[in-house]
Amino acid sequence: MSIEFFITTFIIVASPGTGALFTIGAGLSRGGRAGVLAAFAATLGIVPHLVAALTGLAALLHTSALAFEIVKYAGVAYLLYMAWGTLREHGALKVEENPDVRSTLQVISDGILINLLNPKLSIFFVAFLPQFIAANEPHVVARMLELSGIFMLVTFVIFSIYGLAAAAMRDRVIGSPRVMRWMRRTFAAAFVALGARLAVQQQ
Repeated sequence: MSIEFFITTFIIVASPGTGALFTIGAGLSRGGRAGVLAAFAATLGIVPHLVAALTGLAALLHTSALAFEIVKYAGVAYLLYMAWGTLREHGALKVEENPDVRSTLQVISDGILINLLNPKLSIFFVAFLPQFIAANEPHVVARMLELSGIFMLVTFVIFSIYGLAAAAMRDRVIGSPRVMRWMRRTFAAAFVALGARLAVQQQ
């Protein structure tokens, strides 16, 4: 693995985005375990993009304006749904002292969908990863799986840190209704802003 790939991956993963925001919200509202679960779910959401890249579906997404727009606006709609749920206290910042099985499944499903509905991830695997695969590489698929595994590991580790750091601040945040109110508004606004940014992105 080249140092350039690791640095670029770190910058991409650590940059604020939907997955990081969701993981932080899970840690704040449900605790450290939920934060790590959210990180794991967001990482799982990368797998379909990797499969799409390996099977050629991502190339179709990259070249087909219609396919790209469909996935993109599905992602926008889901981010707006997350924003609405956050304001209604049923989303990323729903405070739970003892999350049950249903709540855990909700964290996992939301985390997967957040990354699954991000068309840029598929294009990332088609346009970005090949730059770090030598032209004379005899095992292209194996090399791509290796780089993808590193990308996913970095994603899980960084998102887990976000979730655990947020959980460490949990008692201070949920103990103040005023702070929680502003946190919900801030997170909802962030989801809307991310949705707007996705809406104007091009292939």
